[in-house]
Amino acid sequence: MAIVSLRGQGVARGYAIGRAVVMDAAVLEVAHHRIAEHEVEAECARLHTALQVAQQRLSEMARALPADTPAELGAVLNVHALLLADPELERPALKLIRERHYNAEWALTACGSALGEQFAQMEDAYLRERATDIRQAIERVLMALVGADADILCAAHRMAEHHDEPLIVVAHDIAPADMLHLREGRFAAFVTDLGGPTSHTAIVARSMGVPAVVAVGNARTLIRDGDQLVVDGATGGVIINPSAQVLEEYRQRKQQFLQERAELALLSSAPAVTLDGVAITLNANIELPDEAAAACRAGAEGVGLFRTEFLFMGRNHLPDEEEQYRAYAEAVKGMAGRPVTIRTLDIGADKSLLNEPAVATNPALGLRAIRYCLAHPDIFATQLRAILRASAHGQVRILIPMVAHMHEVHATRQALASAKAELVARGQPFDDQVQLGAMVEIPATAIAIEPFAENLDFLSIGTNDLIQYTLAIDRGDTEVAHLYDSQHPAVLRLIAQTINAGVRYGKPVAVCGEMAGDATLTRLLLGMGLTQFSMHASQMLEVKREIRSAHSNALRAKVAIALNRAERVDLKAL
Repeated sequence: MAIVSLRGQGVARGYAIGRAVVMDAAVLEVAHHRIAEHEVEAECARLHTALQVAQQRLSEMARALPADTPAELGAVLNVHALLLADPELERPALKLIRERHYNAEWALTACGSALGEQFAQMEDAYLRERATDIRQAIERVLMALVGADADILCAAHRMAEHHDEPLIVVAHDIAPADMLHLREGRFAAFVTDLGGPTSHTAIVARSMGVPAVVAVGNARTLIRDGDQLVVDGATGGVIINPSAQVLEEYRQRKQQFLQERAELALLSSAPAVTLDGVAITLNANIELPDEAAAACRAGAEGVGLFRTEFLFMGRNHLPDEEEQYRAYAEAVKGMAGRPVTIRTLDIGADKSLLNEPAVATNPALGLRAIRYCLAHPDIFATQLRAILRASAHGQVRILIPMVAHMHEVHATRQALASAKAELVARGQPFDDQVQLGAMVEIPATAIAIEPFAENLDFLSIGTNDLIQYTLAIDRGDTEVAHLYDSQHPAVLRLIAQTINAGVRYGKPVAVCGEMAGDATLTRLLLGMGLTQFSMHASQMLEVKREIRSAHSNALRAKVAIALNRAERVDLKAL
């Protein structure tokens, strides 16, 4: 058999050698036809029942999860159940059945496709991946409608009868509910055609410690059941039917990696302190309230970034103050007294709410984030009141995104003062000393950082957007994505300038973008004087290892020299 190498995106590190189990395509083929007038109400009832059945099954799965199940998996199952419970998903589908006489499957897939497309066009990578949530949740309803039994382990059992080797799942995509079944089997890795770093396959694979390669594109067409595979979760490589020499090489790599992970586990309770005694704060980035408790268990000293968009997306009505308060309070309680930094709504333009038309020529530079919130004071006030109420349960900080002007900071403080006054009038408790900070993700903010450092309580550098805006690179555009460079001298100087301003004004500065969780860049950031990192909880141990083996003062001298050069910093020299 010929050796074939595929390339995707490595999203969960590690190496795996095993036999391929090729899963059927996730998209169900369902009949699309029109129904007679007298069948309309029965068809509406059939759809309503299927939605309830699918929701109940997902909720039951979430409640029955074993204690050792990654917290992310339960959170995703709950999100899918909530999506199916939202009447704004059912209502337009029922309308299609009644007005156009679509059958239930057709009506549901039409509404799901329209909703998924809205997410797929979004600028933010995390929100863009939520189009997958819509599709996968709807597939659960379609299975209920057609009576399909999606037992993903069937193929695995078939393969296990013929092979003693570990099994590697190859699929177009993997739904979270199926991931629940997969963790019960003897699976060594996941390979999918679709996905990205924030897809649920990636998130759950990282939490399970299983290598994963996504966005391969054509894995299911090129890999057959029983093919021997080597999966490299770091580089995104997938080798089909490797030679004996290649196998031996990867067996050695795998053994070395497992030994490193065992050594890393010993650091879980160790402090993040450099060799010269500089204490470093490691915080977690979270997207869902119940991820806070998992971050706490992983050793996070707080939540450095709690994205709140999950509450607002995929629905045609806004979450009220009470719903938001419950979500924020859950995260605050989950951190058991540790600080939680809640970012206000980062939405607008291409991420519009309530089906507002997205007319911005360039959504990334349009009415989004704090600009959107200040343009919609009622929405902003509701969120601020909910966050303030959650502060009664623990340490809360408020973070405003995409700040470019000081008048945005002043307007936010005025809105915050009004929200506090209303809560006082109601007699509802909150922490009157809640700190206010801003994301530094626009080059103008970093260049003119002094007034922001002086007037805010803290700063948080969003490196993802900062790099994109500084280099005029859209990471989602495959034609230019290779030019996206976290080590470009201009980017590094903006980061260093922001950190230095924080030191001068006595204000804490954190990095909460992808650079914070990349252990290869830890020494570089330490050399700039960074003392607060915020990342996905699964990245903490590798970053902590780099911190504990680094000498902060020595790195500062080396990085200072490197930042004055025109070329990229040589990380190996640090």
